[in-house]
Amino acid sequence: MNVLIVDDNEIARDIVGQIAGRIKDVKIVGECADALQAYNLLQETPVDLILLDIEMPGMSGLELTRNLGKGPVIIFTTSKRDYAVEAFELNVADYIIKPVTPARLIQAIDKARELLASAEEELNMNGEEFIFIRDSSIIRRLKLNDILFVESMRDYVKLHTAQKFYAIHNTLKAVEDRLPAAKFLRVHRSFIIAIDKIDTIRDGVIIVQDRTVPVADAYRATLNRRMNVL
Repeated sequence: MNVLIVDDNEIARDIVGQIAGRIKDVKIVGECADALQAYNLLQETPVDLILLDIEMPGMSGLELTRNLGKGPVIIFTTSKRDYAVEAFELNVADYIIKPVTPARLIQAIDKARELLASAEEELNMNGEEFIFIRDSSIIRRLKLNDILFVESMRDYVKLHTAQKFYAIHNTLKAVEDRLPAAKFLRVHRSFIIAIDKIDTIRDGVIIVQDRTVPVADAYRATLNRRMNVL
């Protein structure tokens, strides 16, 4: 479980990091002193769980959570009880009042682990030929070869085919992790493309069966290598 710690108090970050770092399946992938720094880091670094303070200079932890939509699982670590109702309306995993103790943090991380496991069940890979997706109340088999590209839309992910798209309640990162890397590539913070479905690339835009997919500068070099452009 990749974990990011966000708190403007260095001592608080150290305490939480020391406790969380001793939990077997937890890997601390970063620490941030403010929410904007965390937001920028999350654009490049895959994170499963954020241990997040609420009251910070600039953007608050609540504001960051709203901006992330259905992103990583959130556990708030704060000295104030005042925000509890608002926090749980954002579907966070837990709300810990400081000082953070080992027993309380372990309990919260167990909840986060259950939420992550539940999210994984919504998109299950079976070999590299098809995936099962939850389409409303129906679990549907979708052939990988039918997928043109994948698009993130806040709390949902759209899997586009030639005929239609399927919207599932999940994160783009969760979908990316279950698609074969040999066939699919992230080309933008909000898009994954099927490499063999690309028709043309022009002016920073991929054309796939008359549909356009943007390419971010950060992914352009990787895309060119994967396409083996001459």
